[in-house]
Amino acid sequence: MGTPLLWVAFNLFVLAAVALDLGVFNRRLHKVELKEAAISSVVWVVLSLLFGLGVFHYWGRQPALEFFTGYLIEKALSVDNLFLFLVIFRTFAIDERFQHRMLEWGILGALIMRAVMIAAGSALIERFSWVLYLLGAFLIYAGAHMLFAKKEQVHPEQNPIVRFATKHLRVTREYHGEHFFTRVKGKLYATPLFLVLVVVEMTDVTLAIDSIPAIFGITTDAFIVYTSNVFAILGLRAMYFLLAGVLNRLRFLTVGLSFVLIFIGGKMIAGYWLHVSESVSLLTVLGILVLALVASLLFPAKPKADAAQ
Repeated sequence: MGTPLLWVAFNLFVLAAVALDLGVFNRRLHKVELKEAAISSVVWVVLSLLFGLGVFHYWGRQPALEFFTGYLIEKALSVDNLFLFLVIFRTFAIDERFQHRMLEWGILGALIMRAVMIAAGSALIERFSWVLYLLGAFLIYAGAHMLFAKKEQVHPEQNPIVRFATKHLRVTREYHGEHFFTRVKGKLYATPLFLVLVVVEMTDVTLAIDSIPAIFGITTDAFIVYTSNVFAILGLRAMYFLLAGVLNRLRFLTVGLSFVLIFIGGKMIAGYWLHVSESVSLLTVLGILVLALVASLLFPAKPKADAAQ
């Protein structure tokens, strides 16, 4: 669907949005308050809806449904994975004033890496159609693993890349404001903030291994896969500050996401024999996520203090 002009125009829009966010709206370091996060989240959701309506107007109902379904899947997976960013920031004691800047640079890196992954995936599927069946099987496995695997404590400071960087790079012991690098006695040193950025980037790559194949299960149009991914990710920073306080309460979200992945994987494998329309896919994904959210609200997790008594 995407012509070269559309690809260029959309990426210019993305670069302009990131530049405005970093250089204008968030030029001054500050703690992101709930009101600011809510306004920013609403803006990105509205922009995503307008883009989807534009797809509907110019290219029709099917591409629009594919965009909205892909956006919904990526957004939901992002919410579940925001908890990892929360753990990372708490583990490394990142000042709240720097967190939004960290997420912004992390999102910029995520966009570049996901573009490469989507381009590679699209080329593979176009050349070897059977790759879709492998991706479908992987999504079923990922969903089942997410459903049955025991929750383990995350220790980002034990990340192999952090250990490698600590051993082979000159790293300062203390933070130097928002700087990733600094000079000490004329020598260039990385700061702990740079290590945290590396962890954030690698975490996102791990998360994309699930989300990108899931969207390819909805559509093989690289432009739809890319734009739905980008719009979901661009609103991720604001959503983090909006939901950080309630992430622990969404206890059934992981269960819902596991069923979404299993559904999409099954759809990919059965696609040769059974066609599932885009509207059914969207309603199914939406229904699963709504059920997970309602269950989380009706049956909240018990506080740890109560559970111990």
